Amino acid sequence: MSAVSKMLGTRMTYVCGTLVLLLLGCHRADGQTLKKVAEIDLPGAAGKRFDYLTIDYSHGYLLSAHLAANTLYVIDLKSNKLVKAIPDVPGIEGVEYAPDVNKVYTSNWHENKIGVVALDQMQVVKKLPTEAKPDGSTYADPFHKLYVSDERGHAVAVVDVREDKIVKTIHFESETGMPQYDPVARKVYVNLQDQNLFAVIDPATDEVEARHPVRGCQGNHGMALDPEHRRAFLQCEGNNTMAVFDLDAHKAIAHLATAAGGDVVKFDPGLGRIYVACYSGYISVIHEDDPNHFRKLEDFPVQKKVHSLAVDVNTHRVYAPEEQENGRPVSRMIVYDAVAKQP
Repeated sequence: MSAVSKMLGTRMTYVCGTLVLLLLGCHRADGQTLKKVAEIDLPGAAGKRFDYLTIDYSHGYLLSAHLAANTLYVIDLKSNKLVKAIPDVPGIEGVEYAPDVNKVYTSNWHENKIGVVALDQMQVVKKLPTEAKPDGSTYADPFHKLYVSDERGHAVAVVDVREDKIVKTIHFESETGMPQYDPVARKVYVNLQDQNLFAVIDPATDEVEARHPVRGCQGNHGMALDPEHRRAFLQCEGNNTMAVFDLDAHKAIAHLATAAGGDVVKFDPGLGRIYVACYSGYISVIHEDDPNHFRKLEDFPVQKKVHSLAVDVNTHRVYAPEEQENGRPVSRMIVYDAVAKQP
């Protein structure tokens, strides 16, 4: 790329005194950030949509929701082998592990229920009726509470995992995006994606403490946190942008362009990397140089329709499910090693 091309492909703008680089129209940077090291074939029907993933560090499991195959996969991270394909989770979207009760909670869209999976039995043991389209979820472990985004129900369901009971439903005037628990502030955050707002819930009372506007963001849905540095990373689906939100100042301080169709966001604190899975066939990779400076490393090419991923913070490996290979239906999990050298 020529110096002129680089200049044209980069817009420099100041946001609240912070220099931010917005890489426009460019799907590769100078260096590769990920390297494919394995693929795991999965038994669910090929060509069917996947959704969220999470990691159970207690057992070393990757938990993967195969939405359109109505299946929860339990994959051993050391061997990259499938341990169990758990059925009876219709339209599974969100998946969250609660280590203190050794249970997995699934957001079953097609039946509007939260599934309770006993991990020692590897099966569904209970279901909790909830609002419309349960989606992303987060676990506030000091409070023994699970928070589930009922996206189209404009609500967040609060589950006491000691009783496996919904103890409160918090209603909003917006569809709800991904919630996240902040272990430093001991708060739960949720995206109000119709209103471009960032809501704060106190898990001690389950009351909404505040709603903050996310400037420069249209449709904030995906979310990841860097609680140590008081930052939230919000994926703005309406304008293909990742907004960096200051959790103490309650405002967006940086905006970085992502590939089209960005959805799930994950943060690797060890490498200082933010990953955004983009439906158009890329993982946008952004580096946190420090809490006020961010730069886009590249749009790493993957198969189209890859809109979710997980990051193992111990090994720095990235996991992304694929439903197609160059248009051919597949059902598999791709494993990437992070290339640590920064461009």
